[in-house]
Amino acid sequence: VNPLFPVNSLFSLLFPGSRLRQEDSPPRIAEHPSDLIVSKGEPATLNCKAEGRPSPTVEWYKDGERVETDRDNPRSQRMLLPSGSLFFLRIVHGRRSKPDEGSYVCVARNYLGEAVSHNASLEVACKCSSC
Repeated sequence: VNPLFPVNSLFSLLFPGSRLRQEDSPPRIAEHPSDLIVSKGEPATLNCKAEGRPSPTVEWYKDGERVETDRDNPRSQRMLLPSGSLFFLRIVHGRRSKPDEGSYVCVARNYLGEAVSHNASLEVACKCSSC
């Protein structure tokens, strides 16, 4: 008895002419990001590692909004690493603008679905007079 038979049947109904390969699997988050406290102007990395087949694409969201990375804008100071982690060249934080501080999640997707990481907060540590 093929344990994937119901999934294959459903898949063929939803996507006629396509075949679900038995070795394919939906994304899962293998490494969740952790909360960070970072100094203003310093680099930082929020880790995220996703598994699945085919390899899932990873996007990051901050406070519910998609994060722009170097893949969207080559001048962005946020880089999406091949592992899926989000690297900040330097944390930006000012009196009026705090674009990097917030709550982040990574979302991994492939054609079988998506997986969402735990929330991770990024906070900026600075002297009272410099913020």
